[in-house]
Amino acid sequence: MLITTTAFTAVPCPEVDSLDAILPEEPLLMMGAGPVPIPAAVAKANAIVINHLGETMVKVIGQVKTMARYVFQTRSKWVLGVAGPGSAAMEMAISNLAWQGTRVLSIQNGFFSARMAEMGRRVGAEVSVLDVPDGTVASLEQVAAAIRRERPEIVTIVQGETSNTVWNYQLKEIAELAKAAGALVIVDAVCTLSTMPLEMDAWGIDAVITGGQKGLSSIPGVSLIAFSDEAWARVKGRTASNAHWCLDASLAENFWHNAGYHYTAPVSGVLALHEALRLVCAETLEKRFARHLKCSVALQAGISAMGLKLYSPAACRLNSVVGIEVPDGLSPADVCGHISRHHQVEISGSFGLPIVRIGQMGEQCRAHNLFRTLHAFGRTMVDLGVAVELPAGVAALEKALSGK
Repeated sequence: MLITTTAFTAVPCPEVDSLDAILPEEPLLMMGAGPVPIPAAVAKANAIVINHLGETMVKVIGQVKTMARYVFQTRSKWVLGVAGPGSAAMEMAISNLAWQGTRVLSIQNGFFSARMAEMGRRVGAEVSVLDVPDGTVASLEQVAAAIRRERPEIVTIVQGETSNTVWNYQLKEIAELAKAAGALVIVDAVCTLSTMPLEMDAWGIDAVITGGQKGLSSIPGVSLIAFSDEAWARVKGRTASNAHWCLDASLAENFWHNAGYHYTAPVSGVLALHEALRLVCAETLEKRFARHLKCSVALQAGISAMGLKLYSPAACRLNSVVGIEVPDGLSPADVCGHISRHHQVEISGSFGLPIVRIGQMGEQCRAHNLFRTLHAFGRTMVDLGVAVELPAGVAALEKALSGK
């Protein structure tokens, strides 16, 4: 058979810039709501490719599950990785535990808790919402009343609502109310896992999801989920197939627990996650929690001393993502754009709220990152015409970090 070549003209070969021409000369310091800077060991692991079904991968997967159980604080066997963002892990939890007609109560006080409710609707669940005003948390009385009224099979809640920087600090008590009523509890811990206490077994939580790119300081796109034995029994006992093939936990079990094939795993990302978890274990959760709290409180002190206002009330303020009100006359885009262009520091806006957000997760919580970020933020305010006390802010940060 004679094969001839012809010129393709319908879609011409494009001319594009290399990454060197696109990326800034000085790397950006990632101090927003994620992703965060990654340690050298994680970056090195992310450059390695191995056989996703080989013996080495089996050992890596085993250690990932063992370390994840420590971070989740669970003895459950049912830890799985997810080839996707934290939202894919969220969808795995929802789509495996809820289906047509399942009664779901969503405690909704921000953008990401609303996402869980929407995922429930999309699988046909009967979703009721306990709508909590911005900047507040649901009272235990409200939750108890909603559970009595709706009789949910599943309750969903976010530990740290990244969108408006609110911490649902009564998570343990809310889980107790749900469990007493016979409901399973799904928790979004994307921005909180390894940054603050979460005890899956002791608090009676049935599914916890997290992303790699925040507190764990791994890469985006590889996530973790843990199911309790009770939740796993529901997964295995369902009669209708999950509409999501890739996110079917029963199929994922074949790779994550039986060394078999589901799909080609994101090998490099799993290796990166292994190293990120190893570093968490080496530091220990107790020391990691203390570091995150100290650094976040110090940043908050510096922001306040400059004369700017923190967004969420102190009683329910999330430490892992700090929200700051944008002064009148400016937009979040003004602030984020200026600090990125002029100081090579990336911070985040939010979802329609008049705030900017600075992350305090994983590798962001280092003194050198805090001083650079606070100074860059203060200079941005000055450049944009806002009267701030930058020296006072830096002094407050230094005092808090030194423990004085």
